Amino acid sequence: MTAVEDPRAELLRLRASIDNIDAALIFMLAERFRATQQVGQLKAMHEMPASDPGREEQQVARLKSLAEEAHLDPEFAEKWFNFVVAEVIRHHTEAAEGR
Repeated sequence: MTAVEDPRAELLRLRASIDNIDAALIFMLAERFRATQQVGQLKAMHEMPASDPGREEQQVARLKSLAEEAHLDPEFAEKWFNFVVAEVIRHHTEAAEGR
């Protein structure tokens, strides 16, 4: 990393970039949950199980591979996915229970 003339200005620039990325992530997660809610409704209508361990295993492998390609810790990617899937399964279970 090279020295910057005004470190405070650089810090503000970097933080603004981080804030924009965070906002994009939130909107992407919202879109993802809209899609998974449709999956949950479909599963509920057809009495399919809320969880699909085979699909989840495939997704973990795929996301870990993508993480490596993106120079992101694959274990972090797996933890993130497991966190999100737990919430998705909760939504699917609620849909199956008619809530």
